[in-house]
Formats: sequence, C-alpha cells, structure tokens
Amino acid sequence: MANALNLLPDRQLSRSAISRGPTDVGVHTPIIMAISSTSLRSGLQSSEMSQEAKSVPENQERYSRQTLFAPIGPEGQARIKRARAAIVGCGAIGASVCSLLARAGIGTLRIIDRDYVETSNVQRQILFDEDDARRSLPKADAAASKLSGINSQVKVESYVKDLTPETVPLLSGADVILDCTDNFETRYLINDFAVKNGTAWIYAAAVGSYAVTMNVLPEETACLACIFAEPPQGTFATCETAGILNSAANLVASVQVTEALKLLVGARQQLRRTLLSMDLWTNDRSEISAATPRADCQVCQQKIFTHLEGKARPQITLCGRNSVQIHERERPVDFPEMSSRLSPHGEVRYNDMILKFWREAYEMTVFRDGRAIIKGTTDPAVARSLYARFVGS
Repeated sequence: MANALNLLPDRQLSRSAISRGPTDVGVHTPIIMAISSTSLRSGLQSSEMSQEAKSVPENQERYSRQTLFAPIGPEGQARIKRARAAIVGCGAIGASVCSLLARAGIGTLRIIDRDYVETSNVQRQILFDEDDARRSLPKADAAASKLSGINSQVKVESYVKDLTPETVPLLSGADVILDCTDNFETRYLINDFAVKNGTAWIYAAAVGSYAVTMNVLPEETACLACIFAEPPQGTFATCETAGILNSAANLVASVQVTEALKLLVGARQQLRRTLLSMDLWTNDRSEISAATPRADCQVCQQKIFTHLEGKARPQITLCGRNSVQIHERERPVDFPEMSSRLSPHGEVRYNDMILKFWREAYEMTVFRDGRAIIKGTTDPAVARSLYARFVGS
C-alpha cells in the first residue's frame, strides 16, 4: 500500500479511506476529497454519499481518470466530445478502435463496413459475440448496437457500405479518419480523399503477429503514396490465410486511437511521424521516417487523385448468372503458392491457366493476370470482400 500511495504524493488519505481496500474508486476524483475522515466519523450514511455523488456531473465522473491525465485534462476532454471520427472497416482493428473511442467520449463515430459477422470473427473482433454471428448481422449495425450500451452519449452513425469513389463522401466532415480496412485499394482511396480535403488519417493493419501503423497529416508528413508509390503486387498473406493474433490487432488499435486522441486534443507536436511496424511474436520493431512528403509524390505533391477518380479501381462487372467478375490490373498470380495458402480453407484445383477455389456457397476462379470470377453472388461488395480475403487487396 505504501508503494501505491507514493504514486499519489499530493493526496492525503485518511486511515479509514485506506482501509476500504485496494480498489481505486474515487481516489483521484472530487468525490473522495469531499468524504474526509471527519465525514466518516460523523456517520455519513451510504444513501447520503450516493446523493453527494449524484451532485457530481456524470461526465466528470465517467471521464475522471482520463481528464486527470494532464495532456488531456478537462479542455482536451471537451474537444474529444466535440470531435467526429470516421472508422473505415469494423473488423479486428476497427472493433477495438470503436470501443476505445466510444469509451474515451468521442462525440460522433461514423462506422463504414461492408461485411457481416461470422463465427471466426469472435476470436478477435471484440464488439461481436456468438449471437451476432448466428444472426449474420452487418458489422456496422452490430457495432452501433453494442456501442450504445458502452456509451449512450456517443452519436454512432453506421453505414453498411463498401467505401468506393461513389460512397467516399461519407468521410466528409470527419476530424480524423481511421483506416481499419483489409485492403490497399481502399487505403489509397482514403489517402486521395484525405490529402485532397486536408483531413488527417491514420493507417493501420495487422496479420499474423505483425502490425503496422502510420499517421498521415496532409501538407505536413508523407502520405501513403509517398511510402508505397505502387500497391503491393502479386498475392500475399491475409487474416484468412495466415491467421491473426487478437493481441496484434488490439495493440495496433490502441496505438492508432492514442494518436487520434493526440490529434483531437491539439497535441500535434506529440504525433508520431514514422511508419511503425511491430511483430509481437518475434519482438522485432522498426520505424521508417514519414516526417516529410516525397518530392515527386503524385498524390500529395502533384495532386493526381487516380483512386478518387476511380481510374485505379479494379473494374467489377456481373458475369453471367449469379456471378461477378473482378478485372484486376497486372496482378501476377503464383498458383502453387496460392494453392498452398488456400488449401486449409476449401477445395483448390489449378492448372497452367486457372485456379479454382471452393468455399461454402462460393466458387472462385482466378486467372494468371489476377482477374477472377466469383460464383454464388451478384453482389459486387460480397465479391470484393471474398477477393480481398483470399487473394489479397
């Protein structure tokens, strides 16, 4: 107990208060200061204490531990309450981000996600439970329902939509955009929109035990296209094929939300200006400077927004009965490598020209150039989701 009290050198606690046990309820708040040892000796009843507690504004008590953190304080908390955050993707990272921001007292959360809850999500997507999976609820709507119980004061706007050049205006008016998606196509679209409109956004991703994140501050730091001038080529690991630790998703979500809070309270000088990557399993960690834009960047320097204009977007068309075709651009596919990754998730067959993959009600045919036909749906959003999950973004 002595060590614990040393953390609070300016607080004078009576022996009666200390004897109540190890909980920290009220230790840092005005309530405990009002309940002096004199009050306790005079026989203040629990009902009277409750009345006294009720006189403290609910928000003051709810966020008391956060406002005691000096870099936030009451003024920072007020800024957080006025802020609007757009969350793109409500999977493993997005669910944690939404929960943390809601608990922190964000004013408005705008959640954009095209997917629905599945049983395999419950292992890491902390806002969802078994009942959500049984009912196959849209993630955005299920998240909104859960968040209303976490903090009813937060305005939650849910959109069961794919973020495309047509729907990207959903990001308008946000003070910060948090990328919690699973594909680079959407990230480049966010980057185009954010740079064009001068909106800060935070990139984050996780797969296996690896996590990565970067802040993008238009006109100040490098943008996503400065670091990754071209999207990754070929196929690569996804959560569906390589798995993911829930701790990796939660770690990067915590870093992402902390950076967002710095931005929202005005602590701009404290924002990290690097691409930070971490591997929780191997304990590797690295940072690449993102402090300054690349001089020849087509996006933030030349203001060429090909993704925002839809020019870099893979074309999607209906292809015959109950199928959708995705026309990728120059994505060479290694069939043997892809087959080894997909085999644990369904039946796979391939030859020199095509690879076929069957999973549940869907059949995916992938061609050497990255083009694919997904049978079992006429919904382009479903087809895009399956392609991103099993082929890559």
